[in-house]
Amino acid sequence: MSINDPIADMLTRIRNGAANNQSVVAMPASKMKAEIARILKAEGFVSGYEIVDGPKAPQKILRINLKYIGDRRQRKAVITGLVRISKPGRRIYTHKREIPWVRSGMGVAILSTPKGIMTGQEAQKIGVGGEILCKVW
Repeated sequence: MSINDPIADMLTRIRNGAANNQSVVAMPASKMKAEIARILKAEGFVSGYEIVDGPKAPQKILRINLKYIGDRRQRKAVITGLVRISKPGRRIYTHKREIPWVRSGMGVAILSTPKGIMTGQEAQKIGVGGEILCKVW
């Protein structure tokens, strides 16, 4: 099965895993997905991630450990929303002065810049714009 938008597939797997209270979600790995997972871990949205060899597949697997707050019955996912902004059919770029502010600073915009994949705040500090991949809150 071919996936036209692997980033949207990643976000959907995370969203579905959080909705079903799964502790780990797995997906095919890539450098961009690993960088997005690194940012999610650094910002405190997930508890960890790892890249492992697939059991019978030539491609490696990215496993993301989802983070929850509360006890067993009142358990809520830390990630409450994931939105894909730039899509393969319509790329959305932003200037360094127009980087979006997500949920009054409670969320994070993830950008693909010439300096690599980073959050919107990091891009503003460095002074670069880029493609807005997604927003997480």
